[in-house]
Amino acid sequence: AKIDEELAELDAAVAAGDPVHVEEELGDLLFALASWARLSKLDPEASLRRALDRFTARFQEAEHLAFARGTPLDQLDDAARDALWNEVK
Repeated sequence: AKIDEELAELDAAVAAGDPVHVEEELGDLLFALASWARLSKLDPEASLRRALDRFTARFQEAEHLAFARGTPLDQLDDAARDALWNEVK
């Protein structure tokens, strides 16, 4: 419930267009998620590190695949990058 509350507050801050408030609410949401993880006997930092490792591996695979197909990743348009990302995911 706290996570839902903090997410709603973040959405409201984004809708209001107040970057300082958005940052504060994002921090509150991250704190609520970390607290939930701790109460669930999970390590939030380890979970985030594993997620970043997966993201990095997928990104590198997308870079290699794009290069192998003849177009560097940074030269693809958004739709092509999204399609490639979904392919390696």
